[in-house]
Amino acid sequence: MSAFGRRGRATCLAAAVAAVTLVAGCGNNGVSTGSSGGVVQLSMLTGFTGPDEASYQALVTEFNTSHPDIHVTMTAEPWATVAQKLPAAWATGGGPDLATPSSDPGSIFNYIKTNSVLPLDSAVGTGSGQIDSSAFPSVVRNAFTVDGKLYAVPANMATLVLYYNKDMFAAAGIKAAPTTEADFIADAKKLTVSSGGKVSQYGLSLADNNTIQMWPILQWMSGGDIVDSKGCATVNSAASVSALTQWSQLVIQDHISPVGQAGADADTLFSSKKAAMEINGPWAASGYTSAGINLGMVKVPVGSAGPVTLASTVPLMIERNGPHTAQAEQFLAWYTGKAAQLKFSQISGFPPARTDLGSALSGNATVSLFASALPDAKLYLAGLPEATSIDSDVYVPMIQRIERGANVASATAAAATQINKLTGCAS
Repeated sequence: MSAFGRRGRATCLAAAVAAVTLVAGCGNNGVSTGSSGGVVQLSMLTGFTGPDEASYQALVTEFNTSHPDIHVTMTAEPWATVAQKLPAAWATGGGPDLATPSSDPGSIFNYIKTNSVLPLDSAVGTGSGQIDSSAFPSVVRNAFTVDGKLYAVPANMATLVLYYNKDMFAAAGIKAAPTTEADFIADAKKLTVSSGGKVSQYGLSLADNNTIQMWPILQWMSGGDIVDSKGCATVNSAASVSALTQWSQLVIQDHISPVGQAGADADTLFSSKKAAMEINGPWAASGYTSAGINLGMVKVPVGSAGPVTLASTVPLMIERNGPHTAQAEQFLAWYTGKAAQLKFSQISGFPPARTDLGSALSGNATVSLFASALPDAKLYLAGLPEATSIDSDVYVPMIQRIERGANVASATAAAATQINKLTGCAS
């Protein structure tokens, strides 16, 4: 599973296990949060169960080594299990001191509503031992600030870029990766190989479910979007309809990508050398290289609306009624500091969750690429309390319908009505 838990979402088995786990048994995940021998014990529950878990554990270990009076124990469980355990555990004051509640930034609203997450404003500042939120990318800082209060810090930060198979490009006579949307489309068509009506190689591997979203980028390229800053639907705007029509027809008529792929399916298609391109994040690079792909990575091609890509982040929060909130804040300040973020970036391949480390990344081309995309990156459905419902109940089903031939104008109009009902937009 990926760093964000979006590749191959938790299975029914994981959900079943989570459902039968007693909330009382998950208080602090079985880790004492008291003081032992003068050392404050903090527990941190995360969903980072993938190969990148080691990067987070390495950072926790370094904190523990440099802070002998505080000891953080990080436990990783599937995101579905975290989602089952954490709300009740934090609401009753029996949860872990720190947690990443979900891979969805919008999940913070649920915990703010139940008054179970600690506002961080008293710990914010630019001094030593403070959380320097001014260094966070603005899209992240804004997403984690509600009613003027900061409630979370980024546990990680990522952007999406275009991965491509250099060998497939060479075999097709394509000399360079696409830099414009027009080239992107032309290359996707040229790299799609079929015989007797059966596709043996896809130009692009797109996913539409259980994944970090790819389709919004295709809308943004042409100036489309899903909602506006007031939470009103724009998914049925002329730009959105045009973009979704174009890309759905490329899938339906030109067969540039399979229909209905989950994130794990899209990854497998590319890693098994059956697709020439895929939009993905930094967590995928090492696995694709290990799969023997002659890998190339470039920024997402630029459309008529200018450069854009998707940003993704996981919120890291403190239990409001925990016994050691001051020490938990100290950990967050260290975790998001320059030295820790630089180290995390070096060992994980993720860009740092700060905007002031550009020159320090120059020695790592992969990290620099993802970091360089941050100024053009947008969070998906950022700042909307209804984001999770819009994604699962409206946007994903809409994309799945239009991929299978539904009229785009009708599908987006219906989706807009649903979105406005969820957000309360009256326009």
